[in-house]
Amino acid sequence: MARTAPLAALAPALLLVACASGGGTATPAPDAPPASTAPAEPEVWVAPDVAARLAKYAPTTLTADISALPDGERRALGELIAAGRVMDEIFLRQVWTGNPELRDLVAGYQGADAEAVREFFDVNFGPWDRLAEEEPWLSTFPKPPGAGFYPPDLGKEDAERWMAEHPGQADAFRGTFSVVRRVGNDEGEDDELSIVPYSQEYRPLLEQAAAHLRRAAAATGNASLRRFLELRAAAFLSDDYYDSDVAWMELDAPVEVTIGPYETYEDALFGYKAAFEAFVTVALPEESAKLAGYKAELPWLERNLPIPDEHKNLQRGSDSPIRVVDLVFAGGDAAAGVQTIAFNLPNDERVREAKGSKKVLLHNVLRAKYDQILVPIAQRTLAAEELSHLSFDAFFNEVLHHELSHGLGPGRIRVGGRETEVRLELKELYSPLEEAKADVMGVYDIYALVERGRMPRELLDTLPATYLAGLFRSARFGVHEAHGRGVVSQFNYLLEKGALSVDAEGRFRVVEERFLPAITDLLRDYLMLQARGDYAGTAAFLDRYGKATPALEAAIARLADVPVDIRPSFPLAEQLAPGE
Repeated sequence: MARTAPLAALAPALLLVACASGGGTATPAPDAPPASTAPAEPEVWVAPDVAARLAKYAPTTLTADISALPDGERRALGELIAAGRVMDEIFLRQVWTGNPELRDLVAGYQGADAEAVREFFDVNFGPWDRLAEEEPWLSTFPKPPGAGFYPPDLGKEDAERWMAEHPGQADAFRGTFSVVRRVGNDEGEDDELSIVPYSQEYRPLLEQAAAHLRRAAAATGNASLRRFLELRAAAFLSDDYYDSDVAWMELDAPVEVTIGPYETYEDALFGYKAAFEAFVTVALPEESAKLAGYKAELPWLERNLPIPDEHKNLQRGSDSPIRVVDLVFAGGDAAAGVQTIAFNLPNDERVREAKGSKKVLLHNVLRAKYDQILVPIAQRTLAAEELSHLSFDAFFNEVLHHELSHGLGPGRIRVGGRETEVRLELKELYSPLEEAKADVMGVYDIYALVERGRMPRELLDTLPATYLAGLFRSARFGVHEAHGRGVVSQFNYLLEKGALSVDAEGRFRVVEERFLPAITDLLRDYLMLQARGDYAGTAAFLDRYGKATPALEAAIARLADVPVDIRPSFPLAEQLAPGE
């Protein structure tokens, strides 16, 4: 669309997009005009500080050394980047079904900060600011809690009532790889619910992605990569991801790719639905080899958890590969807002029990965030004597053990005599609790492995301060973002236990003699909430500890000139992706 019209001139079209997708009125963002109560005359609004919001993301070039890759692997890499761009298109619709039309309107905007408006739309995959608790920055209609996965007017109570009235379809409603849509009834009204598989809802786009994966499979000389890509291409069109998840666990190639529907953070209504994403990377085998021995420790780490044995997951697979890679391209959910530094997949408990899970650390992203964000944050928030105790090695290892921790602890559980999973019982509260659990368990496990003689004791000199600085980094993502809310609960709990202190100048320090006992207590509390599948208890815990204190808010306020995250560009992707 030619960029000729100001956004205000496109107000009628924007209204149609909002209404058609269920957008309505909401409490507007600060300084926004009041949301219209008359649908025929909406206020179309662009946040006046959009350029400042964009500046919270530091432009960062991410690249990798591909000089040793044969021509076939380079062609495969290009096709995988192209498939990753299709994940962008699917995820855009999963965030909100009106996003494609709104993107066309944004492309025509020529008002103030026009380029920032377009870039900020791309950063957020829509009109809601991911660093400001999803407040609208473009127009004034709210983000549906169910994103683009459910009818935007469907509330949790109505959904649970529908499942109770349709028990034969309840499991399909909770399915990870489907959307819920309204369809017409005999009277022609759209008040019936229908469950639509991803393979049907996004069929044309998934066919494009599958074609790119098959071309990449034909180009690569690596048998494990070829097998995964062929199985994942088939899974896109069948919604059965088990075999391709197993193949991904067995993937050992110079080109490492993660692509498909995985995380459920975007579904704030129930946390059931998986969002499409892509990480296209090249392997750093020497770095991976240094960490390979940790997977042998996973059974011992499970046994060492500070909870009764009956709640430990002693049957989960321990074949847990660790990959260190450089990111070449991120797409879909992986590219939205705050950039991922590491991940632990797959999430399917069947695969975890059979094969364990794979931990992938994005080395170039980790280094960029440590240098550009974590160190400046520490300089503004920690007591002076803590600064000499920061280290990239501690940061890297805490991230590694955070990811290892996602594969430890309760997974499949029994609640009221029935078999279930933690994520299904905790619903939308699963993500903040699980992320916080992994943060704390990562620290706990490093201490345990040092005592076991498997990690250098020198780490204990830098781990607490680096962990504390990392909490500030994550707390800035917002208390309602999955990781951010869990981070606040860590701050408040550790402060209450005396493991952290804050001085008259608002500077934080670790109280060394109380730190590990408090970490142990906090981990036990998190794990027992999971083991019991205790939704009400988790809600009460996060209500008590998940609210930012004045001291924390004051410390975060001192970080105004520090970027919250990075905004990556991928020059290799531009070079390698095939032309459209």
